[in-house]
Amino acid sequence: ACATSSATAFSPLATRGAATALRPFAAALYSVATETSGEAATESFRLNFKGEGGAAISPWHDIPLKGEGGGYNMVVEIPKMTKAKMEVATKEPNNPIAQDIKKGNLRDYHGPIFWNYGCLPQTWEDPNEEHPELKVFGDDDPIDVVEIGSKSLEMGTVTEVKPLGVLAMIDDGELDWKVLAVAVDDPLAEEYNDIDDVPDAVKAGIREWFRWYKTPDDKPLNGFGFDEKYLDAKEAVSVIEETHESWKKLKAGDSDAGKLWLA
Repeated sequence: ACATSSATAFSPLATRGAATALRPFAAALYSVATETSGEAATESFRLNFKGEGGAAISPWHDIPLKGEGGGYNMVVEIPKMTKAKMEVATKEPNNPIAQDIKKGNLRDYHGPIFWNYGCLPQTWEDPNEEHPELKVFGDDDPIDVVEIGSKSLEMGTVTEVKPLGVLAMIDDGELDWKVLAVAVDDPLAEEYNDIDDVPDAVKAGIREWFRWYKTPDDKPLNGFGFDEKYLDAKEAVSVIEETHESWKKLKAGDSDAGKLWLA
């Protein structure tokens, strides 16, 4: 059975097989429904998104970037304190969330991520465009968000966040922006309005986690642009808007889509 509501957002319960399990999730501010297919922790698992009337939607293309409260909608891919590397599948029809696969194996972090992680819909880091200062190209994905609030946000929920800053990570020669943000309904949102409000230990912890996280797989350390410093909230908004414009060009057919699913 499938439960839906026009006023409440939903998040998935753990399920096996192709069953659907939906339940309200009060912290998510944009109304979507999700449906699981396949079996958890296997290559077949997918978290599919549904709009009004149960029609399939893309969390990348169909959920608006802007939230109703003036912030930005974050699609949660990886809840904090979990290890499975889940992501919006940009090359699959309707872009469900699936577990990343490398060399035929399901990908897990070697330790938990300590923050909620996801992406902003209707954004794209253009691999055809070179950053004028950093001289690297985009990583061909929606822009990433690291949400530092007090709650664990469930995979597939859509939560409005307030950008606090942004970090220019260079991953394997590609630009992979990390937006630092807090959910607008989190108590910390009252304290944090810009990057200088975030404790130095939190900022350093995030940067070092992303610097080192691939080294257990014999990968090199990741680097960072702008002298490894976070840019402030104003710059974060500028970066988000730039990636939104890149997404618009992608959808309009003005950029090479490669194998990305856009319909």
